[in-house]
Amino acid sequence: MKRITSIAVLLGLTFVAGGVLAHDDAYLDTQKAPNGGQLRMAGPYHYELVVVKDAKEAKENAIVVYVTDHAGQKVLTEGASGTATILAGKLKATSTLKPDGDNRMKGLAKYASTPDMKVVVSITLSGKPAEQARFTPIKTNLAANSEHKH
Repeated sequence: MKRITSIAVLLGLTFVAGGVLAHDDAYLDTQKAPNGGQLRMAGPYHYELVVVKDAKEAKENAIVVYVTDHAGQKVLTEGASGTATILAGKLKATSTLKPDGDNRMKGLAKYASTPDMKVVVSITLSGKPAEQARFTPIKTNLAANSEHKH
C-alpha cells in the first residue's frame, strides 16, 4: 500500500509540474515580449511574432519570428525553414521564413495591419519536427492599448 501511495504522489507531482511549465495564449498575452511582438507556444518552443502594426494599406512588409525555449533562451535557427500564412481583411498572403541570425526567422509578405489579422507560423528547426503557432498580433496589441488610461 505504501508503494502505491508513493507512486500516486509522484504521478501527481509530475502532472502538477507539467501544468506549471505550460503557458496558454491568455497567459502569454500578459507577458511583455522582448521584441514587442506576440508570444505563443509551439511545442517545446516559444515563438514571438513581430509584424508591422501600422500598415494602413496592403504592401510588402516584414514578418519576423524569434524562437526561444520555455526559459526564454535563444534557440538557434541556422538550417531552419518556415512559413507564415497571413489572413488580414480579405487578403491572404504566405511568406517563406528564412534564418536571419541567432534565433530569428524572417520573411516578407503583402499585408495591411487590420484588427482581424491572423497569422499561422510553422517552423521546422534543423533535425526537429515542424511546430506551429497561431497569432492575432494586432487584436492583442489594440486590447492592451485600450486599457491604458490618461
